[in-house]
Amino acid sequence: MAGYIWAVLVVWLVIAPSPAIAQGLPFLLEAGATLESAAGETYAAAPFITALAAADVVYLGETHTSVADHLAELAILQALYAENPQIAIALEMFQRPFQPVIDRYLSGEIDEATLRQQSEYDTRWNYPWAYYAPILRFAQAHQIPVIALTAPAEVTQRVSMKGPEAIQTGDRRYVPAAADWVLGPPDYRQFMLTIYKEIHQGLGAGQGFDRFFAVQILWDETMAAAIAEFRQVHNRPVLVLAGQGHVIYNFGIPDRVQRRSDEAIQQQSVLLNPIATFEVETDRAIANYLWHAPMIEAGCENVS
Repeated sequence: MAGYIWAVLVVWLVIAPSPAIAQGLPFLLEAGATLESAAGETYAAAPFITALAAADVVYLGETHTSVADHLAELAILQALYAENPQIAIALEMFQRPFQPVIDRYLSGEIDEATLRQQSEYDTRWNYPWAYYAPILRFAQAHQIPVIALTAPAEVTQRVSMKGPEAIQTGDRRYVPAAADWVLGPPDYRQFMLTIYKEIHQGLGAGQGFDRFFAVQILWDETMAAAIAEFRQVHNRPVLVLAGQGHVIYNFGIPDRVQRRSDEAIQQQSVLLNPIATFEVETDRAIANYLWHAPMIEAGCENVS
């Protein structure tokens, strides 16, 4: 029953007329979600959205398999659009070579099924299309630009095998030169080493980890470059949907977007149902805001 209720809510959020758009976020909060700052201060929907709407770049750190996270993303997008229709969306889920395919979908030249096929979504991302389809439909309906963020899988595979030196001249169309990467900060490297040890049953630092970390930095730098390049051409706020590991503590994408920007920009980050294992010893705040929705998460377990 709970899964059915939340499935109905997803449909409502997608088809709601413009005057009702901003009601999705308060509805989720009333249904059991909570919103707080990193310092533990509780927020209502209105001041939260006001703060996000004032930012140049907003990051929503998701768990890719969480339906509840995707529900929150859609509600936050709709609320931000109601505040500023000039918003753009940046998605980790699409690789940069397929930007023209996304553009054709947004312009109505191709349908959703063709977008899915021509972007090679199912082989390159491999999470259910239904997780992100409402975001894309909303973008098309309201003519919101969508930015393909991440590095081509072919480049990722080469870096994972041979390290950053495997980047070729032709790759520079989509990924920054390795000489422009920042392989840090140290707290980020330590955090990723902890994850690496968990994945590889206690293996420590070495060539394997160096390449593992290089892939993470490849993704971070590529996504940051795509966001910064877009903002240099279009003076529009950007809503970024990416995995939590690329957002926490500003280690991944946010610091690199700031570094690649011509001037200081205002950025805000939201972790959706934060994962406890992502905590690390550092003097940084894990994010600006934490979204908790355990009841909604449970109700969404069977929704796909």
